Amino acid sequence: MKWTAKQRILLFLIPRLAAFLIRLLGSTLRFEEICAAGVTPGDRMPPPSVFAFWHRSLLMAAYRFRNLRIAILISQSFDGELIARTVERLGFKAVRGSSSRGGAVGLLAMETAYRNGHICAFTADGPRGPNMIAKPGVTALANRVETNVGAFHLQPQRAWVLRSWDRFLIPKPFSRVAVTWPPHTSAVPTPEATQAALDEAVRLAKPHTGDL
Repeated sequence: MKWTAKQRILLFLIPRLAAFLIRLLGSTLRFEEICAAGVTPGDRMPPPSVFAFWHRSLLMAAYRFRNLRIAILISQSFDGELIARTVERLGFKAVRGSSSRGGAVGLLAMETAYRNGHICAFTADGPRGPNMIAKPGVTALANRVETNVGAFHLQPQRAWVLRSWDRFLIPKPFSRVAVTWPPHTSAVPTPEATQAALDEAVRLAKPHTGDL
């Protein structure tokens, strides 16, 4: 994809600055794992695996799961390019495509990442929402590779909530962040089961952090 001169400058500067700031902010946060009975946090399970989370938690997830070479599906837009270059600096594998643009290509690339042994993570409502409504991409991948879907959620106790479509969360420094892990879906997941797992992940966080 061709970028304008201004875009090339932004692509050079912003990912470097964003990755630095994420590391700086993340180093002040206190993460608390909250697991449903019998559930192991996804980053402690042997890969490959398929997980879903909400777009609004992306900043915290970028720090919490850094340097694990997790494959994450990111849109092919300019904003997506900024995010991709940022998360790559944090040790993720950026796979390009989305449920609305380049979806088939992105799904095939995620399947390849899975078969190469990666944890594959989807922002289930990305890249443009509706907020906290799961799209079918994550379920489609899980069915293609014949596995279930795990879900997780990161909820800060104190945060700035942006007026964006996803109500994006920026945790305030030194906040406690609940990282919740509900039961996985069945071996043959459905979109409804994925939505239910994500909703349960949010519910598990509320007694520890309240509503945001």
